Amino acid sequence: MHKLARWGLTTPATIAVVVLLVIPVLLTIATTFGEAKGPFSTYAAFFNSGFRRAVLYRTLKIALITTAISLVIGFITAYVIAQMPGRLKSIAIIAAVFPLLTGVVVRSFAWLIILGKNGIINDTLISIGLIAEPLSMLYTEGSVIVAMVYLFVPLMILTLTGVLEGIPRDLIEASASLGARPVPTFLQIILPLATPGLIVGAVLVFTGSFTSYATPQLLGGEKQMMMGTFLYQRAMVTFDWVGASTIAAIMVVITIAVVTVMSRIARRLNPMAV
Repeated sequence: MHKLARWGLTTPATIAVVVLLVIPVLLTIATTFGEAKGPFSTYAAFFNSGFRRAVLYRTLKIALITTAISLVIGFITAYVIAQMPGRLKSIAIIAAVFPLLTGVVVRSFAWLIILGKNGIINDTLISIGLIAEPLSMLYTEGSVIVAMVYLFVPLMILTLTGVLEGIPRDLIEASASLGARPVPTFLQIILPLATPGLIVGAVLVFTGSFTSYATPQLLGGEKQMMMGTFLYQRAMVTFDWVGASTIAAIMVVITIAVVTVMSRIARRLNPMAV
């Protein structure tokens, strides 16, 4: 009876996931193997193109850099928040995640105002005499990374704060009382226990930045095209649905591969993490 009730509760959700997620993805990937030139001809055409390889490399590089920076900033911020008293902690969490209440497009447009040639940064630098002419900060990898970090750091903070709050203070105090310095304490106690949150946060940031469309389009443009922008272009501009499906399939495979690698790293740091 217990098993029957459990299946009754999980079956609707399972059917919804299969119908709305799994089947569409499989059908999308299946279309890439139906070309007359051969089942892998679309993938060969993708990787034989220097431009397409450059787009893939750029996307992977920006996503990994964004994830690394977000991990560092998010971990430090979350650790500070976790040490705060109750009311102050609540205010800090609200302040940290407040940007999530604003749409991605709006937040990306804000960086156009900040980084533009007539933007806040250039106007400030010119007014204090540090530069004579405006700097070209838009439509570069740096502008995309800065905006991506701003977009995804709140997710990292939100994920890590709860994990760091759950680490018993007794363990840290015991480590200090036994003569351990802060760095060994961090590496041997705090980091392994925080690994589940780090992995979840890293996966969220990587998948979000790797598949992002609006931010690379607004701040990177054609010069810094990423896979999400390239996918939209192939599907909605040139109507190359097979090419768009190939890009989507490559993105799915890379995302799964990166998540798998992150999970293995988590097992090495903390066998109980995953």
